[in-house]
Amino acid sequence: MILDHNNSPRNYGVIDNPSHYAEGDNPLCGDHIDLYVSVDDDIIKDVSFKGKGCAISKASASLMTSEIKGKTIEEANSIFEKFHDMITTNSEVMIDIDKFGKLAVLAGVKKFPLRVKCASLAWHTLSAALQQKMEKVKISTE
Repeated sequence: MILDHNNSPRNYGVIDNPSHYAEGDNPLCGDHIDLYVSVDDDIIKDVSFKGKGCAISKASASLMTSEIKGKTIEEANSIFEKFHDMITTNSEVMIDIDKFGKLAVLAGVKKFPLRVKCASLAWHTLSAALQQKMEKVKISTE
């Protein structure tokens, strides 16, 4: 699934007249994302991204945009928190597919700290876009 979303990313491109925008950068591996979000009445009506990066970064952005489209901002923030916990928690507990759906394919990145940054770049960029922060999101190289 990661290779599929890397080779054929969903929601790739620029949407017309986005209400929210953010730019994210991971200088450690060269991942870069521009995220475009159209919010109307607290609902994410449309979302897309452009950028370059490794397979994990691009697949994560593709999966994220597919998952949050049609959700409220509050729901998207909740999904981000659950996703972040999934990829950063050092628990070996089985991942609940019903809870994470397709996002569960990225659970294994927690074993590779540098890849956590790749998987989370799009999500941190989404958070900045929804908060309408104007600065570029930079994933720490530490």
